[in-house]
Amino acid sequence: MAASHSPLPVRDDDGNALISFATGAEDTPPDDAPLPLALVALWHGDRVLMAFNRYRQAWELPGGLIDPGETPRQAAERELLEETGHVPEGRLHFAGFAYFTLAPGGRREYGALFSGRGADVSRSFRPNDEIEAVRWWDLREPLPGRLQPLDSHLAELGRATPPSTPHGTPGPASGPPRRPGRPPG
Repeated sequence: MAASHSPLPVRDDDGNALISFATGAEDTPPDDAPLPLALVALWHGDRVLMAFNRYRQAWELPGGLIDPGETPRQAAERELLEETGHVPEGRLHFAGFAYFTLAPGGRREYGALFSGRGADVSRSFRPNDEIEAVRWWDLREPLPGRLQPLDSHLAELGRATPPSTPHGTPGPASGPPRRPGRPPG
């Protein structure tokens, strides 16, 4: 399945929805819902790194829960390495905050999205308990298996969002797109 370029909201088959995406200051997250999640859109040329989650049986952006005492940026960097074995080339760029409603029950939460360039596209991946495979994806070609539509949409949003500084001012317009968040399955 290829990425869709539909406007927000974007919904998945489980009833989760990406409601909005806000750029701004990394150090001032929204305070109207929890921020438990950090995601990374790591780019090499026009391809984004996707991970196949064994539990959800879907291709997703690397990322996961923010541990106690960890910043969203630290969580994004940790999850990227743990899930894919990849590290960014230089510092990740903050893309914005993704606002989700999650099923069942409509729980509201945010995810911080970061993006960057892949430092080593030939780095060997070792499957782990959570991630079965990784793949560089161009957002157009079909992927083998189910694609998480919220993540593909976040990848597009991250690519289209100019980098910003921790305080929300636009940074240099260099590098690939930044990565969007993903709600837990």
